[in-house]
Amino acid sequence: MSDARDEILDRWDGVAGGWKATRAAFQRTAQPVSDRMVEAIDPHPGQRVLELAAGLGDTGLMAAERVRPGGSVIITDGANGMVQAAGEHVAEVGADNVEVRQMQAEWIDLPTASVDAVLCRFGYMLLVDPEAALRETRRVLKPGGRVAFAVWDAPERNPWAGVIRSAMQDLGLMEAPPPGQPGQFALSSAPELEAILDATGFDDPEIWPVDLTFEAASLDDWWQTSLQTAPNLAPAVGELSPAEHYKLRDAFDAGYADYVTDDGSIRLPGRALVARASA
Repeated sequence: MSDARDEILDRWDGVAGGWKATRAAFQRTAQPVSDRMVEAIDPHPGQRVLELAAGLGDTGLMAAERVRPGGSVIITDGANGMVQAAGEHVAEVGADNVEVRQMQAEWIDLPTASVDAVLCRFGYMLLVDPEAALRETRRVLKPGGRVAFAVWDAPERNPWAGVIRSAMQDLGLMEAPPPGQPGQFALSSAPELEAILDATGFDDPEIWPVDLTFEAASLDDWWQTSLQTAPNLAPAVGELSPAEHYKLRDAFDAGYADYVTDDGSIRLPGRALVARASA
């Protein structure tokens, strides 16, 4: 298990710079998800909020504004590169009520019943043991505290990611994660989310679909963004022969062809599932 966790963290460390470079564009796309999550926990002044697997911490920073005065947010991630990038982002925006820490979501280094709410945008499904992470989440929440988190809906509702994933699988560059294993589309249905929340002791679960649109100026731009941010893509491409590289790029272009507009830009639909539950 530890080897699998280390491998996952190494991959995210490897793309931390890419996520920093593309942070603003991704946040514009994912803003409806962050809005729904923050609305779901309904933070108030004086409260303490924890963000897990936070990446650069955009959702936690939104909550930080809502808990002023007197409240605080702890932004955490397991990958050191992401923690460093989040710290730089927090410093840039001058959020003086935010602490950034490296922390694993599966063993949260905080006392029991010490936070009012927990946020986790696109994190639980990537963990080796999401059930352990949700049990830890419930442990650190005060009685009645809320968790709000997001996962991706099924691949067919997310061609922005499903197309390149399928192309890599078809060319033997990656394998589909077996059921129960971490991956972008683990926990990708409302029944799965309800089941894991029930198993980890949460009450009153609610789940909402949130539609998104990814945009890029061209297929070349989307390819570069994918290389910068997809933790499985860049290492795989780096090991390809020139012929294999062209074959993957041809499959990439063909898969996204239906989403190219008349001016050459692309618009890619996506759907997230946002869940809320109470401790």
